[in-house]
Amino acid sequence: MIKIYVVDTNVLLQAPYALGSFEDNQVVLPMVVLEELDHFKKTEGETGANARRVIRYLEQLRQRGSLLEGVGLEKGGTLRVEKNFVNEVLPEDLSEDLADNRILKVCIGLAGKNEEQVILVTKDLLLRIKAQILGICAEDFTTDQVLEHENQYSGRCEVFVPEEVFKGFKKKGVPVDQVYVMDENGESYVPQLTENQFVILKADQSAKKTQLGRVENGAIRKLEYRKSSPYGISPRNAGQYFLQEALMQPADKAPLVIVKGIAGTSKTFYSLAVGLEKLLNHPTGEYRRILICRPNAQFDDDIGFLPGDEQEKISPLMRPVIDNLEQLIDSSEEERYKDEEELKGKVDEIFARGIIQAEALNYIRGRSIVKTYLIIDEAQNTTPDQIKGIITRAGKDTKIILLGDPNQIDRPFLDERTNGLSYASEHMKGSTLCWQITMTTEECERSSLAMEAVRRL
Repeated sequence: MIKIYVVDTNVLLQAPYALGSFEDNQVVLPMVVLEELDHFKKTEGETGANARRVIRYLEQLRQRGSLLEGVGLEKGGTLRVEKNFVNEVLPEDLSEDLADNRILKVCIGLAGKNEEQVILVTKDLLLRIKAQILGICAEDFTTDQVLEHENQYSGRCEVFVPEEVFKGFKKKGVPVDQVYVMDENGESYVPQLTENQFVILKADQSAKKTQLGRVENGAIRKLEYRKSSPYGISPRNAGQYFLQEALMQPADKAPLVIVKGIAGTSKTFYSLAVGLEKLLNHPTGEYRRILICRPNAQFDDDIGFLPGDEQEKISPLMRPVIDNLEQLIDSSEEERYKDEEELKGKVDEIFARGIIQAEALNYIRGRSIVKTYLIIDEAQNTTPDQIKGIITRAGKDTKIILLGDPNQIDRPFLDERTNGLSYASEHMKGSTLCWQITMTTEECERSSLAMEAVRRL
């Protein structure tokens, strides 16, 4: 049955390709959506870019036919602009001047005029609630949605292996069809393992015997960098061993690393340690710099209006990175903060020498970044479209590290299922070029208080 989808502006600003995602159904844009696109088209950052992209697409459709009567879409269905239903009556407590309420009037008018089901598509939770109150079917835009957080790919698993096979693991690895796990009924089965998935192997005759490995070409092989200590840092748990393995691999073997986990699991800290190891401690020539971007909802939209040059504008957002650098540059906790000026000077020198650079996320657009160790911190605050833009900027010999916690999202209209970090994780799963690891709650290393808060709060 053909449906009529009324699309809100916020869907287009986050997913500018959305208009082609409704199959053979009718897509309707209320006139107020065009007005809002016109308002946002000059906005800095991703929002403005997406508004302009949608406007260009509408212009292409306009040249093929009348948008008021409807224009056919490439993947089926039609799109039209709706300028009627301005006289539909809303409850007295809903202002007719608000754009959201003008969209609701279009939905009410279409529902009364058509036999087809009318569905409002919006990322605004409150608008969906108001729609339900008025008897209008409302949905989120689900094309970009991935699985719920607890069901998302973690990049790791635990398996059992027969004792005799376990003994030969270090020399020749273990075929993936020789490991097993137990289901809730106590029955064993061979799990479906993914390329580059990290594995904790346990000997089935001795629970205390464990090894760490990674899936590669149908076998589980030992970690190459288990004994490494990048910039003097040693792993403290299995997750950090896996994280170290992914980060230490050269860009031609592991050009994309995705790390998810709660605060305090050393995601940013370890990423910086490996970068400094490769540029300062033991220069390998792999990279010419460390480039750090840290998206933020307000920052991405308003950076152009902040005072100062680019570095001054983004400096407040780099404070968490600087905190980690202070710990790495002076590993002695007793001596580190005795001379604050000296410590600040050491950090400033790293930036002054260009070893570490910080840039606004929206300045990456259109570039090709080569021989760079690129860290995207707080990547859960990116959209799927942004994360695609970041990954496709990777030039020769560049390594991209996406870090974040899908449960700590600050950007409107994003959640654990629609943010760019989770989107990249699910869609890059199984790629030989992508290594992933999700740090567990038990691997929080920030402090005893931080760990206690994780357990209790």
